[in-house]
Amino acid sequence: MEGNAKVIEALNEILTAEMTSINQYFVHAKMCENWGYQLLYEDTEERAMEEMKHAEKLIDRILYLEGIPIVTKLDKINVGKMVKDQFENDYALEKVAIQRLQKAIKLCIDLSDGGSRELLEHILLDEEDHANDLEAYLQQIKDMGVENFLTTQVHEKGKS
Repeated sequence: MEGNAKVIEALNEILTAEMTSINQYFVHAKMCENWGYQLLYEDTEERAMEEMKHAEKLIDRILYLEGIPIVTKLDKINVGKMVKDQFENDYALEKVAIQRLQKAIKLCIDLSDGGSRELLEHILLDEEDHANDLEAYLQQIKDMGVENFLTTQVHEKGKS
């Protein structure tokens, strides 16, 4: 089914953001693993995988609309040198993603593309959850200090 060019363009913009998020989260996850923060590694890697699932669904939708998915374009990846910096960078990424999704959802409503709107609404809910989790981490760091927070993120591999 041939889709609206504006919707396909919006879906590709969101795909670019998802591809950027995958890369940023993956680097942050591996850094946390390297530093021994196993719980942060697992949480951040899971977030990267969720972004990958979003990208897959966006690619499927763009193809359904007879568009060409653009997977070679990335926004600026902001790698944090410390955990708090990573959270701040990731939170900023999510805030921009949420705004972009809200704008694209409105476009889909205006152009009567219910399928794309529904997909974007599901992605929006996940991004809001990601932002909420990152906001909570930043609040915990503020409340208990980064050193105390980081002691809660260490545990041996394979143990719960």
